[in-house]
Amino acid sequence: MALKYRRVMLKLSGETLMGDQQYGIDSKMLTYYTKQIKELIDIGVEVAVVIGGGNIFRGLSAAESGVERTQGDYMGMLATVINGMALQSMMETHGVFTRLISAIKMEQIAEPYIRRRAVRHLEKGRVVIFSAGTGNPYFTTDSAAALRANEIKADIVLKATRVDGIYSADPEKDPTATKYDQISYREVMNKGLKIMDQAAFALCAENKMPIIVFDINEPTNLRRIMFGEQVGTLVTNQEGE
Repeated sequence: MALKYRRVMLKLSGETLMGDQQYGIDSKMLTYYTKQIKELIDIGVEVAVVIGGGNIFRGLSAAESGVERTQGDYMGMLATVINGMALQSMMETHGVFTRLISAIKMEQIAEPYIRRRAVRHLEKGRVVIFSAGTGNPYFTTDSAAALRANEIKADIVLKATRVDGIYSADPEKDPTATKYDQISYREVMNKGLKIMDQAAFALCAENKMPIIVFDINEPTNLRRIMFGEQVGTLVTNQEGE
């Protein structure tokens, strides 16, 4: 069975790393993500990862604690580096070669972002973990995933969530919400559906970068997506059925 996607950008939420904890990093979740990613590497997929930092610090909520927004955003970027280091360590424990790349220079722990070098790592079968967001305040890790996905010419952005796709309303609050198997960028914008922040979504739409929103907690989903099975919701420039 042929792979449908050869190079993917996997966007992981920092909050999911907490597991059942209130904050921090749950080793069980790190192990779970590692096994999921290793399975893709083993079947020949090139994997890039962007992970959030919400389990440690959220820049947007920094104002509540008296931290200025720009400073808070930089603190959030550093939180993503910590998560990236944890994921890197766990993956290397499981025999997966990785490179941690930071948009903010910190040579002792991560490579600086150089597009050609990042692409070469992917070609050599290494998992590339992009950390520190875009290196700029006012941009989320969704924006970082969209930006890096386009720069490395990924085939698709895989947005890992705790729900099994995009719904007409929040399925956790509205039992009448209906799920979309496929939807266009225009429909998402017209319906006001929240799947990424606007800057990230606009970047994907402008460059026709497809997005799949899926449930990461179902362990077979990532592999099934790679072989073209219907999983979650596909967002493209094609109008949905």
